[in-house]
Amino acid sequence: MQLGTFGPLELSWLDVLVRIGATILFSLTLGLERFLRKKPIDFRPFVIIGLASCTLVLGVAEYGVKVNDSALAVDPSRVVQGVLTGIGFIGAGALFRDDKTVYGAGSATSIWAAGAIGLLCGFGLLWLAGILTLGLVLTLVLSWPFTDDYTIRIEEVAEDSEKRDKT
Repeated sequence: MQLGTFGPLELSWLDVLVRIGATILFSLTLGLERFLRKKPIDFRPFVIIGLASCTLVLGVAEYGVKVNDSALAVDPSRVVQGVLTGIGFIGAGALFRDDKTVYGAGSATSIWAAGAIGLLCGFGLLWLAGILTLGLVLTLVLSWPFTDDYTIRIEEVAEDSEKRDKT
C-alpha cells in the first residue's frame, strides 16, 4: 500500500475532522433556514454538497503531496471551477417559473453557496466560511418580510396540484 491510502499525509486527522465538521455545521445552518421556512428543498442537499466540496478540496491537497512529480501539476482552482459549475446545474433544478414569476432563486443560490462553504472549509479557511454562512443566513432571514408574498409555500403547491389532478 502507498502512503496516504488510509490516512492524510500533509494534514493531521484533527485538521481534517475540524474542516469537515465546520462544513457540516455551516451547510446545515444554511439548509435548516430553507427547511424551516418550508422551501421546496430540504436541508440535506446543502450538507451533501458542502461535504462533497470540502472532501474534494482535501483530496486535491493530499493528492498534490502524495504525487511527488514535477511534471504533474495539481491545480486546486480547476477543482473549484468544476465543483461550482456542477453545483450550478443542481441549483438550476430548484428554479421554476409560474406565469411571470421565477421561484426558488433563494434556494438555488443557497445550494451554490453551500458548495462554496465546503470549498472554503476544505482549504482550511473556516473563518471565511463562517462569515459567508453568517452573511447568507442573515440575508435570508432579514429579507423574509420583503419576499414572503413572492415565495412558495409547500401547502399551497400541494393544494394546487390536487386541484389540477381533479380536473
